[in-house]
Amino acid sequence: MNNPTSFRLRGRPEHFGITLCLVALLIFSTQELQAAAWHGIEPLKSRRADVEHVLGRPIVDQPGVTGTLQFKVAGGTVTVTFVTAKFIQVHKLAPGLEGTVQEIVLQHDNAPDTPESLGLTGKKDFQRQDGQDVTVFRNTKEGLAYTFIGGKLKTTYYSPSAEQLARAQRG
Repeated sequence: MNNPTSFRLRGRPEHFGITLCLVALLIFSTQELQAAAWHGIEPLKSRRADVEHVLGRPIVDQPGVTGTLQFKVAGGTVTVTFVTAKFIQVHKLAPGLEGTVQEIVLQHDNAPDTPESLGLTGKKDFQRQDGQDVTVFRNTKEGLAYTFIGGKLKTTYYSPSAEQLARAQRG
């Protein structure tokens, strides 16, 4: 007697394993890697309207060649730069990315954070560069960078991840 609701695997078991692996590979390869976002603003995705929706009216608006907006926030200022035609040309990106966020830069006035308090000293994904009283921790995989002066956090950068930029270059 046939049971129409039962599932029967037909064919060889190794074919099922191969098919399952191919399906998993397809699912994971089509998911887009994202850059680090700040308050929902994400490089190469968010646009000016998204930024103004989150941060309100800018205190400085330089749309021309630089495509820059600056905002006063609790604890400092945020500067948002946008992808320009020149940036697209130099980095060979898709034209549709023009006007999306290129980078978010937070200037911290008096942040108490240190590399240790943020847990950066033990993270292998972050490259450390030391200068005279300046330390930079950079993670290109996630598009994050932190600058410390005198051991205190001064600047945080959110930019496209390396993989996101590579995908944008392919098209």
